[in-house]
Amino acid sequence: MKKILFLTGTRADFGKLKSLMYAVEEKEGMEAHVFVTGMHMHRKYGLTAIEVEKCGFKNIYRYYNSTQESTMDLTLAKTIEGLSNYIREEHPDLIVVHGDRVEALAGAISGALNNILVAHIEGGEVSGTIDELIRHSVSKMSHIHFVSNELARKRLIQMGEYEGSIFTIGSPDIDVMFSDKLPSLQTVKEYYEISYQDYGVLMFHPVTTEYEELARYADNLVQAVVGSKLNYIVVFPNNDYGSDTILKAYEAFKNHPNFRVFPSIRFEYFLVLIKNASFLIGNSSAGIREAPYYGLPSINIGSRQNNRAMNDSIINCGYEQADIEDAIDKALNQEHVDSSFQFGSGNSAQLFIAELSKESFWQIPKQKLFNDIIPASGQQ
Repeated sequence: MKKILFLTGTRADFGKLKSLMYAVEEKEGMEAHVFVTGMHMHRKYGLTAIEVEKCGFKNIYRYYNSTQESTMDLTLAKTIEGLSNYIREEHPDLIVVHGDRVEALAGAISGALNNILVAHIEGGEVSGTIDELIRHSVSKMSHIHFVSNELARKRLIQMGEYEGSIFTIGSPDIDVMFSDKLPSLQTVKEYYEISYQDYGVLMFHPVTTEYEELARYADNLVQAVVGSKLNYIVVFPNNDYGSDTILKAYEAFKNHPNFRVFPSIRFEYFLVLIKNASFLIGNSSAGIREAPYYGLPSINIGSRQNNRAMNDSIINCGYEQADIEDAIDKALNQEHVDSSFQFGSGNSAQLFIAELSKESFWQIPKQKLFNDIIPASGQQ
């Protein structure tokens, strides 16, 4: 029996990993284990560990990784401590991590230093903040890579990763996006008590490297959306340093009839809401990844998603109030844009489990070597 340990720290990475977890759970000879930590464990952000548990996975372990200071380095250290204790008890055969959060880095470090295979989902991508450093660090600590597209695969090869350990499966959340099991819009609106016919979805996260300007950026955004007189469904930012600054600015939405604010929204319900929205605004990866699949206009504010894949449906703008107001106007008047399929076609779980089912997969060496693409004659 192969034990596959999935590490999830946020509502976002759980949405990416969920279909893969189910695929492992249903595969004979494999069992899924889920290590739940990070934002999932905070009541402030909706205690989404409960949502993970509702999915019915047999082996779930909760771990509270926050520290009093809540800085990323101390969160990393505490996560490593808890995860290392867990894997010494459970002895997983593979640790699966996603993306660019400190929890993913903790998983990769713990696995690599304990001689356990680590698989990284959606490595080889670029962005404009500290997230990029974490993502590439996770890739270098991982033995196996499940990437979203050919460009990501090429980047990992450029980083010295062995081609035979890189598998292109697309973005796993696409599996859920086009599932026939998504709830109806009416069900979602009734569950969250949303009465709006037309609305935008707002998700704005802190950029840790721009903390000094964050209060001004958040105030500009709030002034722009309030001034637009449109309806908005607002989801809390992630818990990176600076989130409290954004939430303070969001106090302007309290008791405002045009705003419904939620600490978190179930992933499937969130997909239904953005699919039927007028536009998405903020700096979330959802505006770069999910929105274009639905042909939805998305306003990408600032630098957080720099260098990530672009599409005609994405409207980039600066942090100034006038820039945001102009972008909202463009989104409302944007002509129809065809859906973009840059990150797979919704069969990621099938491709993932096909690789795990091969004997050769488990022969991938735990001792990594740098795959040098420079000809030997060019070495100094």
